[in-house]
Order: sequence, then C-alpha cells, then structure tokens
Amino acid sequence: MPEQFSWIDQALVQRHFIDRCDAQAAALYLFLVTVSDAQGLSYYGEATLSARLHLSTEALDVARQQLIKIELIAYQAPLYQVLALSGHAPPTRPPVPTPAPVRTSANGPARLAQILDQMGRRHAQL
Repeated sequence: MPEQFSWIDQALVQRHFIDRCDAQAAALYLFLVTVSDAQGLSYYGEATLSARLHLSTEALDVARQQLIKIELIAYQAPLYQVLALSGHAPPTRPPVPTPAPVRTSANGPARLAQILDQMGRRHAQL
C-alpha cells in the first residue's frame, strides 16, 4: 500500500450513514477522510474546501452540518475531525415485504382478476 493510504469504514454503507447525507456531504466526507491525519484531523479551510469540491460557501456549510448531525465529523473552525463511526445504527425504514409468487391455474397463467384478488388479500393481511 502507498505510504499515504487512507480507507473508509464499510459501516458507512452497512449502517446507512451514507443514505442520510446528500452527494455534497458525501464528497466532503471523502475529501476529509483522504486528507486527515492519524487522529482524523484536517486543517483545510473553507476557501480551499469550497474550491477543491466546487461548492459555494453556503453549500459547504450545509454539507458540513449534515456530517456533524449524523456524527461523522466534528468541526471547530478551522479544524475538522473525522470521527469513528458509532456502534449504533441510525434509524432505518421497516423492510418491505416481498410479494409471494402469483399462483397459476392448471390451465396456464392466472387471469388478471385472480392476480388482483390475491394482491388484495395479501394487502389486507399487512
């Protein structure tokens, strides 16, 4: 591995942190993970980050606030710190039930009326 190699914890995806931020916040996070030192610290200023990430000052602030809110970074101007990912999973949506296969009649495919009837019965059970 290169001497300056950085890595990103798979928990970012597995615990759905990435689902809770927009593309600009994800870009900021990637940049900070890449440039941070062994303690997760980065001293890049707003002007440099805005220029490197092609973000307005306002967009950078929104991205930073998203990352702070989901506890991916800490920030006290001019210092950023990438945080260890917390052990708790963020709230997730309930799983979507997978529909049972539509039964076919002995004479071939089911009629549309049969399919709609089966779907109605399944929906009533939920």
